[in-house]
Amino acid sequence: MARRFSIVGNLIVFGIVALGAWLVWTNAFRTAAPPSAPVGALVDAAEKVGFDPARQAPRAGEISVRDLQVGPRGLAVPVDRVHPRQLSDTYTQSRGGGARVHNAIDIMAERGRPVVAAAPGIVEKLFYSQGGGGITVYVRSPDRRWMYYYAHLDAYAPGLREGQRVERGTALGTVGISGNANPSGPHLHFAINRMDPREKWYQGEPVNPYPLLAGNRASR
Repeated sequence: MARRFSIVGNLIVFGIVALGAWLVWTNAFRTAAPPSAPVGALVDAAEKVGFDPARQAPRAGEISVRDLQVGPRGLAVPVDRVHPRQLSDTYTQSRGGGARVHNAIDIMAERGRPVVAAAPGIVEKLFYSQGGGGITVYVRSPDRRWMYYYAHLDAYAPGLREGQRVERGTALGTVGISGNANPSGPHLHFAINRMDPREKWYQGEPVNPYPLLAGNRASR
């Protein structure tokens, strides 16, 4: 009987020692593990291997474009049911504490309102800019001389992909607050760049979209 208790006691002691050793080892491993990378670094690393976080954004539901409005130069106002007279010229406004010029116009609308192509073209880039435009679309004109930039989207239109041909009024996504947009003011950041056909999607010379969409009226 005493021998049996001795064996049981030894097993208990061995178990306690083994458990203590395991806890010490796992704690040491945890201490030695590198800290998690910041989100920005993860985004940069993802883009280097061709993974675009924006493509993983929740897709919009069925998008219905109700009332396409066309400006005097033939461009569609790129937010559904927004009339040219509702636009404001924010092209020269300062941004970033006065460090830069806007070089775009902001089209105010509630979140989820469809964003449509202002002109025909090819979707050249779907891009996610965490601290900038957020979920964005770059559409290049068929002659490669114009780039239309749509930013701060909440989501892409279902099935939107790079290389896709779009027509004026094709749904691209929905108005949102992604990137550095103010959550209290959802809007579409819309820009146009004049391009050399050889230039990349992120290059080009800014052109004010406001007169092209609203004519030469005074800014509101």
